[in-house]
Parts: sequence; C-alpha cells; structure tokens
Amino acid sequence: METTFDFEKPIADLQTQIEKVQQVSEKTKVDMSATVKELEEKLAQTKLEVYHNLTGWQKVQMSRHPERPQTFDYIEMICDDFVELHGDRTVRDDKAIVGGFATIGGESVMVIGHQKGKNTKERQYRNFGMANPEGYRKALRLMKMAEKFNKPVVTLIDTMGAYPGLEAEERGQGEAIARNLLEMSILKVPIICIVIGEGASGGALGIGIGDRVYMMDNTWYSVISPESCSSILWRTWDYKEKAAEALKLRAEDMLGNGLIDGIIEEPLGGAHQNPLVAAENVKSRILTDLTQLKAKDADTLVAERIMKFSKMGVVVE
Repeated sequence: METTFDFEKPIADLQTQIEKVQQVSEKTKVDMSATVKELEEKLAQTKLEVYHNLTGWQKVQMSRHPERPQTFDYIEMICDDFVELHGDRTVRDDKAIVGGFATIGGESVMVIGHQKGKNTKERQYRNFGMANPEGYRKALRLMKMAEKFNKPVVTLIDTMGAYPGLEAEERGQGEAIARNLLEMSILKVPIICIVIGEGASGGALGIGIGDRVYMMDNTWYSVISPESCSSILWRTWDYKEKAAEALKLRAEDMLGNGLIDGIIEEPLGGAHQNPLVAAENVKSRILTDLTQLKAKDADTLVAERIMKFSKMGVVVE
C-alpha cells in the first residue's frame, strides 16, 4: 500500500476522484474526458502548492518515506559497476555502512554510505542505518584506500544517528567519529558528500566532511532529530513540529546559513516518485564537481577544505 502523509491528503483525494470518474466512464461508456482533464489540472496545481511549501517537519517525514531510494539504490542506478568491500580489520563488518569501488560516468571512485534497509528483516540486519564504531572505522579504511590509489570519495548520508548503545560507547563511538572528522579534513583526494535522506547528528557528520556537501531537496541535516529535541526541551514528542522549525534543518535553511554548498533537486513529490530522475540529478552533480576538484592539487584541496569548515564558526576561549 502506498504511504501517504497527512499533508498529502488533498492530493490523494483528487487522485481518488480521478480514478472514480475514469471507472464510471469505462462502465457507462460516457465521455467524461473534460471532467478528468479539469481534475488533473487541479491535481497538478495542488501538488505544486503542497510540495513547494513544506515545513521542516514535513521535510523530515519525506526523508523517511519507506519507498525513498537508499544508498544501494543510488549505486545501482548511477554506477556502471560496484565492488563492495567489507570490515574494519579490527572488530567486524558493520552492515549499517556500505562502501566499495565503483565507476560513475567513467570516473573511478570510492562510494561510501549508510544503508537502512527496506523491510523489517533487512532493517534489523542493517541496524536501521545506525552505525557502530566499526562502521566509521570501515569507512575510514576505505577512504584511506581511495587516497592510496588517488581515487575520489563520494559519501551518501542517510541515518537517524550513530548507534547509541552501551557497547558502541565502550568500543569508542565518539573517538571513531572524531577520528573520521580529522582524517577527512586532511584526506588528499576529492570528497563529495550528499545527504540523500536523514542527516542526524554525529552519525551523519562521521562521513560528512567534504570539499562539496549537498543536500537533496526533501532531506534534513541537524545536530539532533526533532523528536529528540522535543523530548529534551518539553519532555514529550508532542512538540516535534515546533522543534523542527527551530532547528532550521531544511536544505534551504542549511544553504542560507552557509553550511552546505547546494541543493540537489528531486522530482515533484519526492525522490521516491521517480528514482531514476533523482539518481540522474545526483550523478550529474557528482561528475560536474569531480571535473573541478580533480584539477586541483592535493595541498590546495586540503587547504580549501579546512578553510571551508573553519569559516562556519568561531571558538571563544
């Protein structure tokens, strides 16, 4: 069954009306094309009004749509080939983060991303896209391998956050993410980061330091989820919509604050409406930036990357 959010109800109602009119027309053999055309025009206008004015919380809902493309979907759609690599060479292979060498439009790259899973069994297997320390250490191992062979790195971010379990903290969750921030800032190959779904907290930032950082239109990126923020401030999830607005987590908010480099357009209604178009937009952005970034020497890349993030704030002692 297709998932429909509350704010999409006017669209769903019009689609139902169109289907009913078409069924009546077929059954009675009466020409009702004029009525169908009128409803379709109204539907098109309603879609524009709804999807071009989404609130922060509605963007969060869109980013969590069960049919929304995930990392493996984008790899399948934009990569000519993909060789998955496993393990952090220390503890185990974290299934929440996947990665490997791939070819995108003739360019050989290292692709790394969160994978949530599409059904209950797969979500459990992937730990709902919430990585343990070994997931971030695997990502770092793959980045270092890319650096060794002078290959660019592309990361696809889609996580509710790093796994908060006690065992993750015991194995150094904070240190693993912090290490990635340090190493990514001085990695001597181009890095392109794209938020394709949820971008929550350090779990997203752990693979989010790049020369170019983008968000897809119906995604969010924040230090905390609206539900968690509401729970801390009001001791209940009831104010999650208010928290989402206060957090300024939408792509347009992030771009306005100078925290990302651009927004990748999605098909009207979200990436799940036409995954191939969404993937083509992602691919085009990657290839355009790789052309620019590969023309720079390693020292320039690192210096500009460090300056880019240093300008985002100041430290007052």
